[in-house]
Amino acid sequence: MATHSSSSSFSTLLTYLQALAQTPRRLASRAPSVSSSYEELNRVKARSGSDMQRTLRWFDLVGLGIGGMVGAGVFVTTGRASRLYAGPAIVVSYAIAGLCALLSAFCYTEFAVHIPVAGGAFSYLRITFGEFAAFLTGANLITEYVMSNAAVSRGLTSYMGAAMGISTTKWRFILPLLPNGFNEIDLVAPAIVLILTLIICYSTRESSVVNMILTTLHILFIAFVILMGLWKGDWNNFTHPGNPQHPSGFFPYGASGVFNGAAMVYLSYIGYDAVSTMAEEVRDPVKDIPIGVSGSVIIVTILYCLMAASMSMLLPYDMIDVEAPFSAAFSGRSEWVARVIGVGASFGILTSLLVAMLGQARYMCVIGRSNVVPAWFARVHPKTSTPVNASAFLGIFTAAIALFTDLNILLNLVSIGTLFVFYMVSNAVIYRRYVMVGTTKPWPTLSFLCLFSLTSTIFTLVWHFTPPGKPKPFLLGACVVIAISILQVFHCMVPQARKPAFWGVPFMPWLPSISIFLNVFLLGSLDGPSYVRFGFFSALAVLVYVLYSVHASFDAEIEGSLGQKNVEIVEESKQSGEEEDPSQKV
Repeated sequence: MATHSSSSSFSTLLTYLQALAQTPRRLASRAPSVSSSYEELNRVKARSGSDMQRTLRWFDLVGLGIGGMVGAGVFVTTGRASRLYAGPAIVVSYAIAGLCALLSAFCYTEFAVHIPVAGGAFSYLRITFGEFAAFLTGANLITEYVMSNAAVSRGLTSYMGAAMGISTTKWRFILPLLPNGFNEIDLVAPAIVLILTLIICYSTRESSVVNMILTTLHILFIAFVILMGLWKGDWNNFTHPGNPQHPSGFFPYGASGVFNGAAMVYLSYIGYDAVSTMAEEVRDPVKDIPIGVSGSVIIVTILYCLMAASMSMLLPYDMIDVEAPFSAAFSGRSEWVARVIGVGASFGILTSLLVAMLGQARYMCVIGRSNVVPAWFARVHPKTSTPVNASAFLGIFTAAIALFTDLNILLNLVSIGTLFVFYMVSNAVIYRRYVMVGTTKPWPTLSFLCLFSLTSTIFTLVWHFTPPGKPKPFLLGACVVIAISILQVFHCMVPQARKPAFWGVPFMPWLPSISIFLNVFLLGSLDGPSYVRFGFFSALAVLVYVLYSVHASFDAEIEGSLGQKNVEIVEESKQSGEEEDPSQKV
């Protein structure tokens, strides 16, 4: 066995067919296998060759978090959520959504401080639920990063055209040989993606500086929009609709409208998770990561609430344009203000695109370190200290898609995969606190997580599909009581197996459980096609894992680059302060 090379399963067609015949045994061995924190921080990290430079501080992370979150989404979702669901109470919806995002951010922060590596959620799930769960979520996340980045880059050309008063037909042309939806060639979108790719390949520090400049300009535009709205707006619009026959008051659609609005606008907060992938390049992870992640979410929540208030003052909620609320609100008053909003939105799209491309490259780099994709992706360049291979490959792939694929064909910005990862990380932080492999039994914690998720799912189904009437409040109340009872029983009967050494989510397990509930609720608000796409890409990821990844991982284990002897594990666990065996199965 020692003579096997890392490519032994793929050296010839015969050896590959023999490897496929052993797939069930290899799946049983590798799929549930978990790594240890010590492995992720040492042997796994060393597979990249050179180290990433620790040059980022807390203010860099705050800037990256704001840049990743405040994209074009807020300019669209605000109008739709206000007009259709919340009315002027859209301000409260943004505050609720911000609280949800902060709870998920806490879960990310605990892991990022504990294992400051570039893998983000992939690494967190790999040390908790095993290789297969990490690969499935990581593959979905990268796919949606690439698709949404391609969509965002094409959307950027539309905003730029609107800001300059130039139709996008000036730089797009039709190739009649290609099918509809793939025949409109956009040369500007891939050019923007490739320029950003060069920046992130050159230096993370310079990427942060570029992001900081663009984010500062974007915040200035947002401040301008807020001040203009407060100056030109009317306080009566908070309570009086344009049409007297429509519901009036600050809460025209009641509490349900506020929460449905929160579910819609929550998608404007997606992007802070990319900050966790920068943990390996942070100078002082214990101090900088909590401030950077939580601080960016809090600042963005304040900005969003002020923007929503400004919009609500400009127009009654029933007169707001659902497609372009801010531009339309000003268009009848100040055309130049509408033009300025287009410029500001362009800066926001650029920053969100830059941060997302930084994040996707680091996810791919760490997945490459784990040997479930070719190790070529894991390489960190010795001069630039950046994952050049992963950055260049994903950048070129994104540019190719943005070149010819229509915006309506691409995945929309609603990211079911990202919400699913948030849900998984919230579960993982509870599991890791209460389960120590070899010391405590996992079944009480797994039973709690399953029962709590099931109760949350039932609540979500009742909320969305049960018609209004007396039974609905009773069913919802019963679900809440059951969920709280399950949580309280678990809290009282199952002790924590470990305490975080540096930073941990407070009020365990209450806050992560609330995050689980909210993410399930938000997942339930997405449309059917989103689940079809998620199912398709998940099935594709499973196919890749079965046909390639599990065999490459198994070969690496045989060779000794994955999985170590028990004596070594015990020694490493002592050094990291954890008595856990990375060869154990979850």
